[in-house]
Amino acid sequence: MLDDMSAPTSQPPPPRRPTLLISILVALIVVLAVPYIAERVQYALARGKLRARADVAAEQLQKLSETAGLVTLADTSRVFSLVAQKVEPCVVHIDVEQPGDNGNEDLVFMMPPGRAAPLHGQGTGFIVDTKGYILTNRHVIRNATEIRVNLADGRTIDNVQLVGDDELTDLAVLKISASGLSAVDWGDSDDLDVGDWVLAVGNPYGLDRTVTSGIVSAKQRRKITQGTSYQDFLQTDAAVNPGNSGGPLVNLLGQVVGVNTAIVGRAFLGISFAIPSEVARNSYDQIIKNGHVERGYLGVGFEELDAQTAKQLELKDQHGAMVNEVVAGSPAEMAGIEQWDVILEWNGREVVDPTDMMLAVAGTEVGSKAKAVVWRRGQKISLDVTVGRRPDRIRMRRR
Repeated sequence: MLDDMSAPTSQPPPPRRPTLLISILVALIVVLAVPYIAERVQYALARGKLRARADVAAEQLQKLSETAGLVTLADTSRVFSLVAQKVEPCVVHIDVEQPGDNGNEDLVFMMPPGRAAPLHGQGTGFIVDTKGYILTNRHVIRNATEIRVNLADGRTIDNVQLVGDDELTDLAVLKISASGLSAVDWGDSDDLDVGDWVLAVGNPYGLDRTVTSGIVSAKQRRKITQGTSYQDFLQTDAAVNPGNSGGPLVNLLGQVVGVNTAIVGRAFLGISFAIPSEVARNSYDQIIKNGHVERGYLGVGFEELDAQTAKQLELKDQHGAMVNEVVAGSPAEMAGIEQWDVILEWNGREVVDPTDMMLAVAGTEVGSKAKAVVWRRGQKISLDVTVGRRPDRIRMRRR
């Protein structure tokens, strides 16, 4: 006999629906993610456009350089435009926070005017390697408590590393972590002639990636500034102003031939100076490798030869570097160089003046053998020198 109470019919469970909390979280994630994604897309699009223009410009510049014929004004204008497009993605705006006085006075590095540096400073740099290495002037980031880099595609990089700097040439290398970077092509400053066209790219007064043109006015300008000892500047009449410091000086192939560093006066007067690319590239390579620049060292002090002294020493002209001091125990002393010797040649190269000699020694490999030809008591003497490493501090002693 069946039980009067029949088993209840089974019902399917109600459909599961997201809770209110999950819905809110999903909505928040979407709200937060969409602007971020949109921003990344915007940067990528800007970067892609810049790179495409740069690639096309590089190809056209190469074709133009291979085409012989009469160059018209329209051709020159077109070349300037292509160079600007090629270099633009590689140039960065550098913002720094700096305490105190920057120490630069009338013959200025290109910092904002005034007796003391503002807490906020700015300058220019350019990407040398797509791994994120940037070259700029040391005085741009000197004593900085904070460094920010603004890229051409609109990105701002806050975590900037100072890889190393070189006080004697006023150069510094920075490192950023960012993808999709474009790097400059190096040119050879030794190939430049006076009168050659050059373009300066930088951020004068915060006006990003400003391009100006000019010519090489002179080469091997020395004794220009107090801030850098190893001076062999290119002089140009390309307009540069405060904020241009550390920016590239480029030739008509869009290759970097110099680093814009100094001007005469507080604003552009038609005289600008750039560190030649051969000097800048050597310093950059050494900073990347060692964190500092290693230079050859002789261990002497020099003074200029005037006409009267040259006549007394029976020299036919005023070329050479006269030794007035020798460091005890230095490579110069070990080689037999004496006070009042006049160094006429270094490794087969004529020495024009003390600055020329200092640059020649600095560029000689540490530990290598060099031959110095000196004038001593009316005759030439050849001496072999083992080049030392320049110490951080040098104390001279008269011999």
